[in-house]
Order: sequence, then structure tokens, then C-alpha cells
Amino acid sequence: MDRFKQIETFVRVAEAGSLAAAALEEGVSPVILGRRIDALEKRLGVKLMYRSTRRLVVSEEGAAFLERCRGLLAEWAQAENELSVGRRVVNGHLIVSAPAAFGRKHVAPLAPEFLADKPELQVSFNLTDRVVDLVREGYDLSIRIGGSVDPNFVAVKLASNRRVVCGTPDYFRKHGRPKSLEDLPNHNCLAFNLQGGQNRGWYFRRNGKLATVRVGGNLDCNDGELLHRWVTEGLGLGWRSTWEIDAQLARGELETVLDEYALPDYDILAVYPQQRYVPAKVRYFIDYLKAIYSRPGYWTDVV
Repeated sequence: MDRFKQIETFVRVAEAGSLAAAALEEGVSPVILGRRIDALEKRLGVKLMYRSTRRLVVSEEGAAFLERCRGLLAEWAQAENELSVGRRVVNGHLIVSAPAAFGRKHVAPLAPEFLADKPELQVSFNLTDRVVDLVREGYDLSIRIGGSVDPNFVAVKLASNRRVVCGTPDYFRKHGRPKSLEDLPNHNCLAFNLQGGQNRGWYFRRNGKLATVRVGGNLDCNDGELLHRWVTEGLGLGWRSTWEIDAQLARGELETVLDEYALPDYDILAVYPQQRYVPAKVRYFIDYLKAIYSRPGYWTDVV
């Protein structure tokens, strides 16, 4: 007898709650299902469920085996689906969180192309600079930039990124260039002021260790795009990500200083809850973003 059919029958009967109900779903007689269960128990040498005319109870060993069987069936179904449709059909509802500025520029605008051949998929974005609780708030995926990741989550690198100190050529002509981290407090530094934000300090790597420099300036705010604009206008120095300023660096509109102290591991990450079976909608979207971000010239050509 087919082992797969035995396992499938065991799961169906356990979920239906009786042989009669499961037989009705499959369109066969309860006797046939009973024989499959008997054969499975005999092969395993374990009593999986206790059956009577009135009730069905899964044994302790059967309950543990049931969860494993459900996982196997789910994995098998997913593998079949991917093969039969050439890994193109993705359905359901993908809920994504991303930092506000990055999401507006490098995540949400890419969604229409991603959805073009996926009519059964819906994507929702929440663009916020707050670190969301993926599980409690019901997100499938979060795009994050740098920072630590809880060990209960999986982090996939989408693209390289660094945090650098930058300013306009005009600012440096007027105020000079900081030569060391100790020079930063003498410059007008435009910092993010959200609770726990950059006004507590900018972070660097010096002699292999994390270093924090307290900075100050005549402007601060809780919006990264506004800070970026102020830096571009020559109002002060910014501590910005390379994803945000690469195009301006290439055009000479901004210049970086103190590069030898820049954080090397502030990469762009896709984070999702650790799970045995990663939904196709999550895997495909991650692969899609990685492919886009790796295109030659993507970061310097973007407006």
C-alpha cells in the first residue's frame, strides 16, 4: 500500500474527527480508510488513534506524528505547485514593513512590476521608521537597514550599505573637513531626533570597536528625507546611508568624510519569522528585490 496515501489518510481522518466524515470527503467507504490506518499502525508498530463507533481519539504518539505528517504534506504540496507552474504562481496577501524613505524610493515603487505576472497576489506596505513586531502585528516581511536581528528571525542580505558622514562641497569650503571623530562636535551635525535616535550619538568603527560620538547642530527632526534635503542644501553634515546618497556622490553633489571610520555592516536586510516552510510569496519577493538591487548602476542611476 502507498505510504504517502496512508499518511494522507491519517491526517484527513484526524482532522475530520471520524472515519465516516473523512470517507465522505474522499468519496470512499469508511472501511477503506480504516484499512489504511491499520496498515500504517502495523508498519510503524504504534497505536496512532483509538476508534469506536461513537468517537475517535488520537493517541499521544499519534499527536506528535500528526504534526510531522502535516508538515510533510504541506511541503509536498508546495513542491508540486512550484514544479507544475514553473515557480510562477504566487497567491495570497503579502504584508511588508519598510523604513519610510527607503520604502517610498526602493520598495513600494518596485511592486507593480513584481505583481505584473501574479494576478492572485496582493501586497500591502506599511512604511514606518518604527521597528515593527513582525509576529504580533501580522507582517510577513520587514525590510530593515542595519541593526541587530532577533535570533528568532531570519535576515537575508539584499544589498550592501554603509553609514557615512557627508556634506556638500560648499559646506566643506566654508567650514572645513573633519579629520578625526573628535572634530565632529565642532561641526553643525543634522541628527535624527526620534526617541533613541541620532542625537544620542553617531556610531563608527575605530580600531575594530564600536565608537559613539555625541553630535549637535541647529536643526534636527524625526524625518530622514528632510534631514537628507538639509544636507543637500549645505546646511550641515549628515550621517546618511549610501543607498540614499550614492547617486549624489556619483554626481559630485555630496562628498563623504571620515570614511575610514564608517560602519561596514549597515546592510539592507529582509527579515522574516523563522519557520520551517517559508511562504512562496516571501521567497519570491526577496529574490526579486535582490535581483533589482544587484543591477549594475541601480543605486547611482536612481533619481
